[in-house]
Amino acid sequence: MVETPDGLPSRMYLLAYDLRKQRLVHGGRLGYVLRAAALTELFLDGRIGEEKGRPVPGTPGDDPYGVLAQLAASRPRTWQHWVRKDGRAMIRTVRDELERDGWIRTTPYRVLGVFPRTRVTVRDPRVVKTLWGGASAALRGRPAAHVNSYDAAAVALAAAGELNTVLPRRDRRRHRRRIAELTARSGPAAPAVKKVIAQQRAAA
Repeated sequence: MVETPDGLPSRMYLLAYDLRKQRLVHGGRLGYVLRAAALTELFLDGRIGEEKGRPVPGTPGDDPYGVLAQLAASRPRTWQHWVRKDGRAMIRTVRDELERDGWIRTTPYRVLGVFPRTRVTVRDPRVVKTLWGGASAALRGRPAAHVNSYDAAAVALAAAGELNTVLPRRDRRRHRRRIAELTARSGPAAPAVKKVIAQQRAAA
């Protein structure tokens, strides 16, 4: 049996990795997805609650990405605000965590010899395949209420963030009703990602 990371943000980062192209694929949306994953993890564990449609601190507990501290220090704001906040920093934080724990390897390089970039390599492709298998299984078979909560959340977040490595557009259309059921189980952060992306498109 292949081990996978425990945290939902780490899982979503790896699910955004394209094994065929051997690179991270996110189209600028990965930061939103990872922030939403952190919010979802805290929401599912009861460490974040909701009042008047906005997230609020819940039961005290671990706060690995500092999200609870941000909530506690701020006036009430929308889920979309917290999804948008510090997306790039979140990508770096999760990437560094995965590298430190041995899931990935990073290599710095420069585009055209000038622009610094980081190449990400997954050390064991079976980890990504296992995560993908869990998300894929969540779309089929057992009733949505019986699906593992993190697999359900992975589908909800991947659909909202349009992560084609997990859910290509045709699959998002084909399984629309099932995705809605899994999203309803996963809390308000995934729908907030969808709204943020829609707002961006409208502004563009």
